[in-house]
Amino acid sequence: MPLNADVSFTWVGHGTWKVRSARRKEILIDPWVMNNPVAPEKLKTVERCDLMLITHGHFDHVHDALEIAQATSPKIVTIHEIGAWLTSKGVSAASITAGNQGGTIDVDGVKVTLVHAEHSCGISDGSQIIYGGTACGLVIEFENGFTIYFAGDTDVFGDMALIAELSKFDVAFLPIGGFYTMGPERAAKAVSLLGVKTVVPMHFGTFPILAGKPSELQDLVGSGVEVFDIKPGDTI
Repeated sequence: MPLNADVSFTWVGHGTWKVRSARRKEILIDPWVMNNPVAPEKLKTVERCDLMLITHGHFDHVHDALEIAQATSPKIVTIHEIGAWLTSKGVSAASITAGNQGGTIDVDGVKVTLVHAEHSCGISDGSQIIYGGTACGLVIEFENGFTIYFAGDTDVFGDMALIAELSKFDVAFLPIGGFYTMGPERAAKAVSLLGVKTVVPMHFGTFPILAGKPSELQDLVGSGVEVFDIKPGDTI
C-alpha cells in the first residue's frame, strides 16, 4: 500500500532513494547508485534527476553525486560545506542551494528543511578526508503537502521529539542497521520520540555488519506502528 498516492519512493539500497514527487519531479536522495553493491542493475542508470538531496558527505551517500550531477544537471540541496566541495569539483554553483540546519529551502514547491542528525561528516577526496560540515536529516514537504522525516544516518537523540512537533509529518525513514547508525532497539526509541505510526527502514543489510532487520524493529514497536519490510528495488 503506498504511503501517499501522489508520491512514490523507490529504495535503491543502503541510504539511497529515488522519489517521484506529487508534481512528477524526479528526486534522488544520497546518491550512491552506480557503485552501490545492493542496487538492482535497473536502477544503476540515472537518466533524469530534477533534484538531488544530500544529507552528509560519507562515500556511501555522496559517491556518485558528481557523475550524476554532470549528466543530469539537477538542482542540489545540501549543507554549506558539501555545496562548496561540489562547486570545487566543477558542479555549477547556480544549481546548488547550500544551507544549514534549521533552514527551509523551497525548490519549485518541494520544501526541504535541514535538521539535526547525530553522525559525523567527512568527504573522502582521494587520499584525504575533507571536512564536510555537519550531518543532517531532512524534513521534506512535497507539493501536495505530504511530509516525511528522512533521518539520514543518525543515532537516536531527544530532540527528535522537537523535530516532530515543529514539522507535523506522518512517516519517518529511519536507519536501523546498527554499527554506524542506530540499530533496531535505539530506532524503537526514535519511533516513540517521533510519535509516528509508519516507519520505512533503511541503511541495513548492505554489509554483514549492518545486521538490524525490519522485523526486529516491528517486534519492538508493536502492532500500533507499521514498519515496512523492504528490499532494494521496492517501491512504496
